[in-house]
Amino acid sequence: MAFKDELTWINAVKSKREDDFHSRYEKAVENVLDEIKKPALHENIIGGRRTKGKKTAPKVSPNDRELVLGNFQLGTSEDVNAAMKAASAAFEVWSETDYVERVQVFERAADLFHRNKYELAAALTLDNGKNRYEALADIDEAIDFLRYYANQMRLNDGYEHMLSVAYEDERSYSILKPYGVWSVICPFNFPVAISLGMACGAMITGNTIVLKPSSTAPFALYRAYQLLEQAGLPPGVANYIAGSGKEVGAAMTSHPAVEGIVFTGSKDVGFEILRSSLRSHPIPVIAEMGSKNPVIVTKNADLEYAVKGVIGSTYGYGGQKCSASSRLYVHKSLLPKFEAMLVEAAKLLKVKDPVEKDCSFGPVIEEKKVKDYEDAAAKGSKDGKVLIGGKRVMEGKLARGNYVQPMIISGLPHGHELMTKELFLPVLCTQPFDTLEEALDKANSSAFGLTAGIFTEEDSEIELFFERIKSGVVYANRRRGACTGAMVGAQAFTGWKASGSTGKGTGSFYYLQQFLREQTRTTAW
Repeated sequence: MAFKDELTWINAVKSKREDDFHSRYEKAVENVLDEIKKPALHENIIGGRRTKGKKTAPKVSPNDRELVLGNFQLGTSEDVNAAMKAASAAFEVWSETDYVERVQVFERAADLFHRNKYELAAALTLDNGKNRYEALADIDEAIDFLRYYANQMRLNDGYEHMLSVAYEDERSYSILKPYGVWSVICPFNFPVAISLGMACGAMITGNTIVLKPSSTAPFALYRAYQLLEQAGLPPGVANYIAGSGKEVGAAMTSHPAVEGIVFTGSKDVGFEILRSSLRSHPIPVIAEMGSKNPVIVTKNADLEYAVKGVIGSTYGYGGQKCSASSRLYVHKSLLPKFEAMLVEAAKLLKVKDPVEKDCSFGPVIEEKKVKDYEDAAAKGSKDGKVLIGGKRVMEGKLARGNYVQPMIISGLPHGHELMTKELFLPVLCTQPFDTLEEALDKANSSAFGLTAGIFTEEDSEIELFFERIKSGVVYANRRRGACTGAMVGAQAFTGWKASGSTGKGTGSFYYLQQFLREQTRTTAW
């Protein structure tokens, strides 16, 4: 069967079923809120068994610090040892299971996710503050990963291929084999989609995993894990250990039993993992490490299109995406006009409780990020000009959450900290340029290279941009998001430079091969 993206909201609009979309989501929120009136204790899952540790911590919603979603384990290195042992034992059987049987588990999981998408999306909104559109898109992407990777396994016959004949008395074939146990370190911003994409990539190819959810967003992924169990994933193939990166994450990445690490998070942590990957033998590390994504608006751009694309990419999920635009280069003849248009568009954004229907974006993930935002505003005012935003939102019940305004900063020097450091906040910094070559040089000056976009009506400028830009996912004239919104199977999500360790993207036909190593088998007679 040909792969097709899920696209829940888009399909609801096309079929004029928007009311059904909203009512199902709102009912799901009610159900989850009712369920957590008495916060549950969420145990770790090791070898298919629920286990309790010595310490737990409450998971508080970023939307409202009075809302406790549950209590999660503070895992230890001993928990990681037990999980690694369980995963190693499960590998012996799982790796030898026919690939079609493995694929069927994840196809069943995709169906379960599809049937439970609204409940998962509601849990996700409360977990990390995504509005309903972003939350459903997160679950859709998880479903897309499950189905796409299952499809890839079938299309490639489990990655076993006959080779050419070198000698008449020999026959050879290539087979890609799983490594063993992988550590899967998950992010807060796409706690279901990215986490399931990484986990599925490892498991569907025959590896087993130890999985650590983000300590700031473990709630929705726990529910997703339960659906994997319902789909028939054997005990020990996936092991869930909640806890801190300092203890659980470090133990998972340094453990002698681990044969591979897949990670989405900060550059500093990713580089530390990469440095630690040389053991008795090198182990593969698939790391996606964020970015500082540029958008270029030339003098030949359609400004209305450009404003929509830049606003969408900068403020979707409050700028807390690896792909969010945060650097904007505008031709000097258009900069004042374009900045004014951006400010007017930003004024229309509604920072609200994300469960509300008209919320543009909700809170940042934790209190520390509010402080980072306020620091950025102070630096922007000192060294440039804050055109809009810069303050915490404190009206009514929003004072109980981590809400901040959309911010635009103009006039910073090219090498300024706010132009180079990834903030993961709803902050956009603008600069003028004279020639497209200059804009490309500025765009490429970053250590990162994940996504980038351009707005221009000149084909020659698009061609030059695509040839010169040093980023893995690039777009021209994309109104729905200048440099965000990659779709599984359509835009492989690939980081260059400090944004990624392999140069191969998720949602791509190259992705699964990274979890496998080649063995060439020759029989002579």
